[in-house]
Amino acid sequence: MKNKIQEGQIYSSEEISIVFHTNTNREKSPKTNFVEGKSSFNLLYLLSPNINLEADDCGTKFSFKKNEYILHYSSEESKAKLWTENQELLKYLQIQIKYQYIFNLFNPQKSKESSEILEQMTKNNFIFLHKQTPPLMTVEMHIILKEIIEYSKKGMMQKLFIEAKIIKLLILIFEQFTEKNDSETPSKLHIRIKKYIDDNFHRSLKINDLSQELGVNENKIRKEFKEHYHSTIVDYVSELRMLKAKKLIVDKNIMIKEIAIDCGYDYVQNFSRAFKKKFGVSPEKLRNG
Repeated sequence: MKNKIQEGQIYSSEEISIVFHTNTNREKSPKTNFVEGKSSFNLLYLLSPNINLEADDCGTKFSFKKNEYILHYSSEESKAKLWTENQELLKYLQIQIKYQYIFNLFNPQKSKESSEILEQMTKNNFIFLHKQTPPLMTVEMHIILKEIIEYSKKGMMQKLFIEAKIIKLLILIFEQFTEKNDSETPSKLHIRIKKYIDDNFHRSLKINDLSQELGVNENKIRKEFKEHYHSTIVDYVSELRMLKAKKLIVDKNIMIKEIAIDCGYDYVQNFSRAFKKKFGVSPEKLRNG
């Protein structure tokens, strides 16, 4: 059974419904009902400025700028009101997709990546991009929406066309949010690298261990650390070990072998060599004055 025909509906099937709303009456700006079906994903593209949305079920109100969009999952049928201020035009496009269609499309049982993306979608992690601000439509998104609105063929050709465009829109959304995450990662990555080193420099520390712990490529780790701290990881680890060794060496109750092990050296000879290179004297000589 097909979806009930809505005003402005340009496509409807068992799984997908597309509504293109445009209000040309400038004398008044009536509120328009926005409906989300049960167990459905809703792509809402705001195509006019200063659009307000108020959800009937919780009374939450949002204000959108022109060319912003959201991808929202609704577990139950819900309604919201859309309207503009100052007698401005109200123009938006809503693409509603049934959960089962997305589930079958992603096949999350066969792919961890697909499962994670579907989980993010159902948790509504694709609503805000930066600081509670909805993402902006890209040029490519604009082109796709224009193609959807203007497509004239019906039947199977339209079905295939619409589904292909929706898949492309989803890809663009995932790419946009992935780029956002990647752009935030570097500013925090160097801190995570340094913290891991600071916590583990006293043991046999390998770059491979660090890579596995952080889930980041070894070359990226080296580059990120050098860029922010102007030192290689090897030199930084050596510096931390020597500073610790110098503090411990004055305590004659601790054997030099114990100090070497406590500073991450498996062999006393390697420790003594590094210590003399750093301070110009052997550990024994510094201890005995």
